[in-house]
Amino acid sequence: MAGVRLICDTGPLVAFFNRADQHHRWACEQFNRITEPLITCEAVISEAVFLLQDDRLPSDPILEVLERGKVLVQFSAEEHWPDLRHLMRKYANLPMSLADACLVRMAELAPHSQIFTADRHFRIYRRHGRQIIPLLAPF
Repeated sequence: MAGVRLICDTGPLVAFFNRADQHHRWACEQFNRITEPLITCEAVISEAVFLLQDDRLPSDPILEVLERGKVLVQFSAEEHWPDLRHLMRKYANLPMSLADACLVRMAELAPHSQIFTADRHFRIYRRHGRQIIPLLAPF
């Protein structure tokens, strides 16, 4: 994975901290292999915190990985509203979440990137309209 930026989705974060998640083991294996900080967006962090809390699990570990620099928030949706809106309209039939739109946009901005996800929608999403997005996924 040298030279490839890993863009982290909600699923692996939640799976790592939730032993009951179907992808927990896979997420743990991946996190043990990854040495570089992951990059993500605030929408992913918000979703992950909500999902952990919804499962009555502490969300503090998410904030801890941010404070330790293991996961870096390196995207501001404010600078990309037209692109995000376009993506969400294009994939409205799925529907595409704001977090997913942010990650696709991040993949467009970082050509040597891979999305770390457990979300099958990323097999459908395309960057720049037609380019397959490289994934690190359990499927």
